[in-house]
Amino acid sequence: MNNDNSCDLFVIGAGSGGVRAARISAGLGAKVIVAEGLYLGGTCVNVGCVPKKLYVYGSEFGKAFKDAEGFGWTVEGTSFDWPTLRDNKTREIGRLNSIYDRLLEGSGAQVINGMAKLVDAHTVEVNGTRYHAKKILLATGSWPTKPEFPGNELAITSNEIFDLDSFPRRLLVVGGGYIATEFACIFNGLGAQVTQLYRGDLFMRGFDDDIRTFAAEEIKKTGVDLRFNSNIVSLARTNEGLEAQLTDGSRIVVDAVLCATGRHPNIEGLGLEKTAVKLDNRGYVSADECFQTDEPSIFALGDMTGGPQLTPVAIEQAMA
Repeated sequence: MNNDNSCDLFVIGAGSGGVRAARISAGLGAKVIVAEGLYLGGTCVNVGCVPKKLYVYGSEFGKAFKDAEGFGWTVEGTSFDWPTLRDNKTREIGRLNSIYDRLLEGSGAQVINGMAKLVDAHTVEVNGTRYHAKKILLATGSWPTKPEFPGNELAITSNEIFDLDSFPRRLLVVGGGYIATEFACIFNGLGAQVTQLYRGDLFMRGFDDDIRTFAAEEIKKTGVDLRFNSNIVSLARTNEGLEAQLTDGSRIVVDAVLCATGRHPNIEGLGLEKTAVKLDNRGYVSADECFQTDEPSIFALGDMTGGPQLTPVAIEQAMA
């Protein structure tokens, strides 16, 4: 293997944690290679926090227009255009992707576009080329989990919701966590008729009970049809749209079904079986307090290790 294909650190995944670790290591003089098969910046920048905040901001204008009338403003002829919001979001994300690319290149790290997989404890293969690394860092993040039910291939996840071809006038959201609740509120604010299902007595499990109760009351006032102790049984396409059968025996026809029912480590096809890396009892990559896996030369951080799935956490771990 030639020297161009050897490095001190090979980072698999260019999300927040992977990028920060690569930049710091390269800045300290290490030869670093980073491989990313989807998009620079990871979930947060591309299909998470950043586009979500843009959509939250956009969803608040409808209420503001109504409130403005009480303050003397005459608001006429307002309308919402989904392609404008969607495409402007895409341009902004592209700008951020370019910034991440420049940051990595500026640090001296080499960036490879392609899905990387482990060959052994010191070898990574990308686009048919093998690279030898003294150390390997796994930072591939997590992926939306879609529940199993007949017709689930017709449902979408948070990965696809931002880029729908057409605006879903009728949206069914399955899930009761903060991601599901945020999207229910966003699309309600944009003008969709939203129904949110949660299988338990009250959504937002893990938060203060008073806050959960108050949030449910206030969200219902905005027009979201919140249904607790309810879940989806099956989904089928009809002439009227997507027909979802629910656990109470009722049916609802919508334009889109969003499943926001949790996330799992993004390790499919990574080649962990070629190494001594182990998973914990939840399926996440097992790593110690120094982020070292059971394979001494391989480290892991961020969402894939099972801790809080937050950008600041991954960045902090990368700087440890």
